[in-house]
Amino acid sequence: MTVESKADDKRGGIIDTVIVVLEALVIALVIRSLLFQPFNIPSGSMKATLLVGDYLFVSKFAYGYSRHSFPFSIVPIPGRIWSAPPERGDVVVFKLPSDVEIDYIKRVIGLPGDRIQMIGGLLHINGKPVKRERAEDYVMPDAFGRLVSVRQYRETLPEGRTFYSLKLSENGYLDNTEVFQVPPGHYFMMGDNRDNSQDSRVLNAVGYVPFENLVGRASFIFFSLEEGEAAWQLWRWPWIVRWDRIGKAIW
Repeated sequence: MTVESKADDKRGGIIDTVIVVLEALVIALVIRSLLFQPFNIPSGSMKATLLVGDYLFVSKFAYGYSRHSFPFSIVPIPGRIWSAPPERGDVVVFKLPSDVEIDYIKRVIGLPGDRIQMIGGLLHINGKPVKRERAEDYVMPDAFGRLVSVRQYRETLPEGRTFYSLKLSENGYLDNTEVFQVPPGHYFMMGDNRDNSQDSRVLNAVGYVPFENLVGRASFIFFSLEEGEAAWQLWRWPWIVRWDRIGKAIW
């Protein structure tokens, strides 16, 4: 084999490698944009449904596609295409209306046209209190690492969807609110950890979320680490991975 042919083979090998890498990147981009996007939980606003350190997949096709379905919102889609509205009770990742660079994850509580209000810590939808039953206390660490018991409730939405919510008290600043009238084409989002969630109840921070801003529906947890632990410390996984949460569906 001549020196020239060896050089050609080397160049051909480099080009083949670049093509394979580019193909892999395109496939990953398509999966992330159209099918499933990974998302990790940075705060405790959705306890006990989702915990800090949970890693989950978000179904991108559940509600159709908008410009926010794609990285950096680069595809100029007006509104949504192939759209399907979320159901009350869905756990949804969305772009913050005031800053679309920020992703939030909350539960859909109010649909377009609904009237939402908190009275004495109890959720009311269209003038009727949501059924709420006392459940076993939820035990979690406080800001100082001490274990504390928090009141936990099993709530049942009008359509029958059930989930658990947490309440530290019934007299928080978001426990007695005005009536929120959800505008057409918008949704009212709330965190399950009711006293530690900045959500649609805070109009100047989150407020009503446009349908266009929905990224996708939270599907299932594919990985989970104890709060404050680093995923790159592989040698610690046997002790810091929350094995019982892996594969858990999100309701």
